[in-house]
Amino acid sequence: MKALIIEDEQKSREMLATLIKKNFSDIALVGEAKNVAEGVDLIKTLHPDLVFLDISMPDGTGFDVLEKVQGLKFEIIFTTATDKHALKAIKYSACDYLLKPIDIEELKVAIEKVLSKKSNSMPSMENLQFLIQNLKRADDNYSKITLPTGNAYEIVNIKDIIRCEADGSYTNFFLTGAKKLMVSASLKHYEDLLPANDFIRIHHHHLINMNHVVRFLKVDGGYAIMSDNSQLEISRRKKDAFLERLNAV
Repeated sequence: MKALIIEDEQKSREMLATLIKKNFSDIALVGEAKNVAEGVDLIKTLHPDLVFLDISMPDGTGFDVLEKVQGLKFEIIFTTATDKHALKAIKYSACDYLLKPIDIEELKVAIEKVLSKKSNSMPSMENLQFLIQNLKRADDNYSKITLPTGNAYEIVNIKDIIRCEADGSYTNFFLTGAKKLMVSASLKHYEDLLPANDFIRIHHHHLINMNHVVRFLKVDGGYAIMSDNSQLEISRRKKDAFLERLNAV
């Protein structure tokens, strides 16, 4: 796998290059760039399989790079410091990222994910365009989210998510139209990511969209009846918070 680093800080660039060369024999580091212009030129010339892409650079951002190389396919691992707006957009787009300074164990996890993917599971240009659009927004109130389903990236409307159910380290998404998606991320990940005004955890297995609750069933500890006719148990310690939110809808 051919890899390219686009990073404006020389020390960060050298450190990442050293980590890759020492720990990943499956990756050939074919080039390094220190700004947007150099990065774009190297991507077009070298056609890398993987790009480590810094977010903030002197002549623009990593997202400017993506806009200038649309049509070329490669895996991306973003590298960033503490740009919260960019991080949220990246998470909503199901892209991988590393926080600087880069931790070797986190780097290993990110690279192993890339190496284990099939070529048809690379983020589509539609998904990257979705990411770029989110980054151009003035706020973090996104209407769509990308869900990685193993061999594809599904972009879905948040309002169409009825409920999410834990399945080990995976999450099942139940959408309007009787559509179901299994996603390779934990329920806790989506509890933290989806808008708290709409979504609430009612059980260690269930995260629900309050806009799809049709009634509350007062049996045993209580059940939420959803718009897809599912009947979900509400844990005793979540019941008060659920009823408070239900009364506020």
